[in-house]
Amino acid sequence: MLEYYKGKRVFLTGHTGFKGTWMTRILLNAGAIVTGYSLEPPQPSLYSIAGFDEYIKNGQLTSVIADIRDLDSLKKSFEEADPQVVFHLAAQPIVRDSYKDPVYTYETNVMGTVNVMEAVRCHSRGVESVLIITTDKVYKNEERPIWGYREYEPLDGFDPYSNSKSCAELVVHSYRDSFFRNADGGYSIPISTARAGNVIGGGDFANDRIIPDCVRALEAAIADGVKEAVVGVRNPYSTRPYQHVLEPLAMYLTLGAAQAEKGELADWYNVGPDDADCVTTGDLVTIFCDKWNALCTDPSLPKARWENRAEKGAPHEAGFLKLDSTKIKQRLGYSPVWHIAECMEKTAEFTKVYLTDVSAVPSEMDRQIGVFFGK
Repeated sequence: MLEYYKGKRVFLTGHTGFKGTWMTRILLNAGAIVTGYSLEPPQPSLYSIAGFDEYIKNGQLTSVIADIRDLDSLKKSFEEADPQVVFHLAAQPIVRDSYKDPVYTYETNVMGTVNVMEAVRCHSRGVESVLIITTDKVYKNEERPIWGYREYEPLDGFDPYSNSKSCAELVVHSYRDSFFRNADGGYSIPISTARAGNVIGGGDFANDRIIPDCVRALEAAIADGVKEAVVGVRNPYSTRPYQHVLEPLAMYLTLGAAQAEKGELADWYNVGPDDADCVTTGDLVTIFCDKWNALCTDPSLPKARWENRAEKGAPHEAGFLKLDSTKIKQRLGYSPVWHIAECMEKTAEFTKVYLTDVSAVPSEMDRQIGVFFGK
């Protein structure tokens, strides 16, 4: 699958984000010529320590720092990149932040998607594959514990973030049918959306996410010279389809290549883990703490544990989310590589590198990518 991307011109929005940085690293390692379009990342950020300077110097990576809401800037960058493959990852991705600033969330997630689709429409020459990334939260949440959401079910996210991603899905559906449908019912460019579950792994520094909270607790304990880091968990009983960041990225890359070769594969896909990997937040943090405590035999590093810090009157967040990813598994023959225990092990390994020798982060990223993709 990665062979497809060697020498390909790839336009990647959101390249400075958590998932975008990992995606950039994978594509560069595969030999792609990448144009990234994104805002300057807040600090700390994985992008800033991922070691991209040499790629920028040799022209393999062009990093455009700009706003996805700026259509003129986006179209100019798109035309200059003349891409063959488009991945749209840029977003305002935090549920709780969407309550604080719903207008910005809708502008970024909805109009940002409109702008990407408009750029593709106005400069479709040579484009072989387009993939728009949304979320597992696009569905009308019914808090059901039996089976995961399926692609044909109603799109009606509750909070501004989730709802904006539901709207983004509909934008893509409309653009595909309005501007890319052929007379024979096929499409001139294969365009898909991927509805990914909760992504975790090394290098995530976002607010209001559980693994970054674990890392911040460890950093604070090291700074204070204490022997134990205590992680506060605000929703320990909420269940999410957790997966290592490389899992959905591998699916995106697989789908991007597959639909370029076989256009009828273009569709709407859930991208989530196996049922056994849908765990509560409390269980997730327990596994992380166990992996960290087993890994860190150095007495200078703190041990980790968590405690329940549920908030009263917190904004609504779904208590139970689960995806049925049967469609993409059957059509593309993909199955998860790392399950939840391995996912937490790799996250703990990355965290140790970050906390003890940040200069080794690029090589740790390459190591994990190599292990994951079987190199």
